Amino acid sequence: MTEADFPNLPYLQAIVKESLRLHPPTPLMLPHRAKTTVKIGGYDIPEGSIVHVNVWAVARDPALWKNPLEFRPERFLEEDVDMRGHDFRLLPFGAGRRVCPGAQLGINLVMSMIGHLLHHFHWTTPDGVEPEEIDMSERPGVVTYMMTPLQAEATPRLPPHLHKRMASDM
Repeated sequence: MTEADFPNLPYLQAIVKESLRLHPPTPLMLPHRAKTTVKIGGYDIPEGSIVHVNVWAVARDPALWKNPLEFRPERFLEEDVDMRGHDFRLLPFGAGRRVCPGAQLGINLVMSMIGHLLHHFHWTTPDGVEPEEIDMSERPGVVTYMMTPLQAEATPRLPPHLHKRMASDM
């Protein structure tokens, strides 16, 4: 799988979007300073105020997402949602002038990593823990970490000769 294959993998794209919606790398965007006094959601934000956008809370808002706590990549097949700062419901890399300059690289790396891991391995959990029983809760903080580290076992899915490194035209 190469970057050229990404447009032909819509479900993988949906999985990446859903993963970044539920588990953004940074739950709070970088602070912004209000240029002018504005009213947002009935609140007055005075000029010069420092504002932090809680991306984690927006991604779980039931007013914006149907069943927001459910991992359902299909929602992104039903509706095209941009995650590069243009749709304010999904901002894993921020928005505006302070959008992460490495957003596209991050998206491509996550897509490539997940795609390769799914393609090359069968995944199981130790002690027969069912995927639904995995604790996906997170530690609060500036960056997102799992409360209980994930333990999984990877077994090669493909014959060994297919794991050889090949030249790429990338």
